[in-house]
Amino acid sequence: MTTTERAPARSAGSLAWARRRDSVTRFWRRYRKHRAGVAGLAGLALLVLIALTAPLLVGGDVQSVTNAPGTALEPPSAQFPLGTDQFGRSLLGLLVWGARISLTVGLLAAGLSVAIGTLVGIIAGHYGGWFATIVMRITDWFLVMPTLVLAIVLATVMSRSAWTVILAIGVTSWPTTARLVRAQTIAVESRPYIERARALGGGHGHIMSRHVLPNVMPLVLAQTTLGISSAILTEATLAFLGLGDPTVVSWGGMLQDAREAGAVSAGHWWYLAPPGIAIALVALAFTLCGRAVEAVLNPKLGVTR
Repeated sequence: MTTTERAPARSAGSLAWARRRDSVTRFWRRYRKHRAGVAGLAGLALLVLIALTAPLLVGGDVQSVTNAPGTALEPPSAQFPLGTDQFGRSLLGLLVWGARISLTVGLLAAGLSVAIGTLVGIIAGHYGGWFATIVMRITDWFLVMPTLVLAIVLATVMSRSAWTVILAIGVTSWPTTARLVRAQTIAVESRPYIERARALGGGHGHIMSRHVLPNVMPLVLAQTTLGISSAILTEATLAFLGLGDPTVVSWGGMLQDAREAGAVSAGHWWYLAPPGIAIALVALAFTLCGRAVEAVLNPKLGVTR
């Protein structure tokens, strides 16, 4: 390939990257106008920083039962700002360490759920006919079944681990995304440029990957942001029910340990309040970010600031 032949390709690539940068810049300019969304994003950034630096902040031995620095169920003090658990471990250290598992499970489970829903929705919307009818009836079945019940069944029959929780949440919470993406796919494929792409010989894979997927990605992004909060709440519920990984520390697992230690009846509020408040704040932050993303990508929604 000569230099003159490479120049147009290089310029086309530069133009594509310039458009992407402009798109990101416009998105951020609109996003930062939503004060609640910015507050949620700042809170998430702080939490992610804490989770990533947990080994430096509290050390890796915070989960150790044999080397616990305190006595059982100490109330908050200068040495233990949030008190201790039934083994004498610092609840502040456990809370910081538990953020790693809770965030990881929430992100991966929501990503798996949205990936399944996007794939099912695009395929059903693109092909239509009897195939779409069968696929959407299966989707409706998953949609009417309680997600938590299905997740509990999967987590019960499989080995108790974080990956089991991720899989249980991901394969049971995709129907809403599938229906939304299917509706958007049908709307996109009714546009004239899709007909032109077909007339020029574009196959099913080309149309779905090059034309439909980029147009449904804003919806997918917003759905992912909102789905993370639901995934974190579901993970906490499964862990609270004793279906999580007992070898790792998570916020839901801390609530389960508090229940088993009799913190509710004994009035040890410092054992219950921190993980519960952390779960609520993270869910709120992701919800605020999701609403802001929706408002930016679809101003017709009229989401308030």
